[in-house]
Amino acid sequence: MAQQKNAIIVGAGPAGLTAAYELLKNTDIHPIILEESGDIGGISRTAEYKGNRMDIGGHRFFSKNQQVVKLWEEIMPLQGVPSKDDLLLEREIPLQAGGPDPAETDRVMLVRHRVSRIFYLRKFFDYPISIKPATFINMGLVRTVKAGCGYLGSCVHKQKENSLEDFYINRFGRPLYEMFFEDYTKKLWGVHPSEIAPDWGAQRVKGLNIFKLLAAAVTKPFKKKDPTKVETSLIEQFSYPKYGPGQLYTTLASLVQEKGGEIIFNAAATRILTENNQVVGVETTDAQGAKTVYRGDYVISSMPVKDLVAAIDATVPQEVAQVAQELPYRDFITVGLLVDKLKIKNTTKMNTLREIVPDTWIYVQERDVKLGRLQIFNNWSPYMVKDFESKVWIGLEYFCSEGDELWSMSDEDFIKFAISEVEKIDIIEPNSVEDATRIRVKKAYPAYFGTYAQFDKVREYLDTYPNLFCVGRNGQHRYNNMDHSMLTAIEAVNCIKSGNTSKTALWNVNTEEAYHETTEEEA
Repeated sequence: MAQQKNAIIVGAGPAGLTAAYELLKNTDIHPIILEESGDIGGISRTAEYKGNRMDIGGHRFFSKNQQVVKLWEEIMPLQGVPSKDDLLLEREIPLQAGGPDPAETDRVMLVRHRVSRIFYLRKFFDYPISIKPATFINMGLVRTVKAGCGYLGSCVHKQKENSLEDFYINRFGRPLYEMFFEDYTKKLWGVHPSEIAPDWGAQRVKGLNIFKLLAAAVTKPFKKKDPTKVETSLIEQFSYPKYGPGQLYTTLASLVQEKGGEIIFNAAATRILTENNQVVGVETTDAQGAKTVYRGDYVISSMPVKDLVAAIDATVPQEVAQVAQELPYRDFITVGLLVDKLKIKNTTKMNTLREIVPDTWIYVQERDVKLGRLQIFNNWSPYMVKDFESKVWIGLEYFCSEGDELWSMSDEDFIKFAISEVEKIDIIEPNSVEDATRIRVKKAYPAYFGTYAQFDKVREYLDTYPNLFCVGRNGQHRYNNMDHSMLTAIEAVNCIKSGNTSKTALWNVNTEEAYHETTEEEA
């Protein structure tokens, strides 16, 4: 009998776990997942602090790709849809004792109503910007006139799109770009939008513009909803695991193990073994420095491209090695704050417990703080908060670079700094924080500047290894959402199953118009 083939999978995030699951379902290949940390889910994991859960980066489960949606529903069935005015979920799954058996209700996806806004001028603006009287009132007469003239000007005169700044101005006009995109983008990437490739806008903002916002507002009452055709930035509902995104991936990891797949934790991939232009294995190093070699017929990598190229034991062309070494990333810090209440008031028509604002996250556009975004975990799911009925559990998100001032601050100093910022912009009352924690994430966001312009050289080199497949956000150095990351894994398994050594379909995920997304998720 022929010996069973192995696939070595680097990373237990959405892409790596999906690859293992699809191999077990559709092939006789044995998957071995090597995970550097002791956690499941990568940046999509759910962190826990004293019974309170944190969604690292915020993850809405919505996709135009029905293959991914079907996979989500296969892993975790969908719970009933709540009333639009009911965000509390007690009627779906009682929070008190005496409710349904937890074993029967824990593994479910809740349906949530999408609410996210921009906080600017100490006021709320819909995101995406809506054509409503409140928008113009908040902007004021002068800003409104400038925005209108700027947009009309952008319709008449289009700039050549050499940068992300050009991309935004062509779609919204300079005044709206300066109000709602320029500063947030600089916070996110650490460089001005004029220095960022327009590719990021093409992937994340796609065809959205003022005309489409107007069209959506006018036609909405008369249209039958089709999730495969709605602009992603205009979605009104999304699915969400009861205990956060990490719950779906821990469930998926359990299914992989039940089907015979292996997951090795605390195993950092430090060397990619090659022979005769094939990858033949991965060497790992654990926390104690012990090394282990895992031999395989295929390698599916979701590790950062920068680290992957550096780990290849063959002689890498100097230009390829240099481009890969200098690929830029942005790192991420989130601070969880437990407070009794928020200072900002709920003036919407959405009902929430204790009248907190209904947003899952809020984009902070204020220029006098470094805070990029604020999450309200109560609104993602009541099960994210230990004392849901009397406390508000929020996440303050900062974008930084490993080793910079923010990254290097002690936990205590950073938490004090973060608290001072949300007090400054009137989000919380002074001295209202009861508890806090800080989490740092390396290489959270592959960036689109620097040597990224020469990334094709790296891709072409990696594609010379017929049995090496790059998947996921960091594996492709592409700002993929969860559904795109999972889809890259599905495409990789399709290639393996069919014997196709072309990686075109794999690299095309999230480049075709049908897959383009917005900053609605993991921004």
